[in-house]
Amino acid sequence: MGKIISIANQKGGVGKTTSAINLAASLAVIEHPTLIIDTDPQSNTTSGLGIESKNVSNSVYEVMVGGIDVEDAIRETELPYLDLVPSHINLVGAEIEMVDRNERERILLKAVEGIRDKYDFIIFDCPPSLGLLTINALTASNSVMIPVQCEYFALEGLGQLLNTIKIVRQHLNRELEIEGVLLTMYDTRTRLSNQVAEEVKRYFDDRVFSTIIARNIRLAEAPSFGKPAILYDASSTGAKNYLSLAREIINNNKKMFKSSPALSKS
Repeated sequence: MGKIISIANQKGGVGKTTSAINLAASLAVIEHPTLIIDTDPQSNTTSGLGIESKNVSNSVYEVMVGGIDVEDAIRETELPYLDLVPSHINLVGAEIEMVDRNERERILLKAVEGIRDKYDFIIFDCPPSLGLLTINALTASNSVMIPVQCEYFALEGLGQLLNTIKIVRQHLNRELEIEGVLLTMYDTRTRLSNQVAEEVKRYFDDRVFSTIIARNIRLAEAPSFGKPAILYDASSTGAKNYLSLAREIINNNKKMFKSSPALSKS
């Protein structure tokens, strides 16, 4: 059974979608079947993997609101081991449409139950909010990865996210863990990045990933070509950083997957 990881931070501009795309792509490159589910109405993960959301007929919206089978929304990507459930702008109204539904916090949990055996990893890219879409992703996940930008106010708002995780644990998903805190947009030329990294490590201790994502122009350019960094420029620092992160996550989860032949590849 695959591991489900939500990538969440209600603060925008922290590298959440960049991390979702490039982590999923790196896991796929290491030949671990991976599904990425775009739950952000902005659809940046969808377009970042080369799919125009306006041309999508079945998306996560139809899964959550229309009740279609998630397998009917899965699309192949350019990478052999990476599939995508795309998003659509219609998702922006989904939280209101679901407000009267029974078990509305567990819609995604029920949707992915039948496909967990097909993938080693399922990655949710959450919207930059702590609404029903994010609650659904956290309820369906084994763990949550928190990207934190190495800039001023890095820890701002994290208290709200940690409180939401605590509430989800208490009422919806007792097994939800913090996969790790990921430092992003790290600039070796500035003292500020070092100061922020030290502050985050003091706060989260050993829950901070060893891998740090450096600020890298290739990571910023790749989505405009509809590709993850590892396809756009595999030799770039950004691509190497996310490959390192994928290996760190695989290594951290070897116990959970020790019976999985696929994960023994790494």
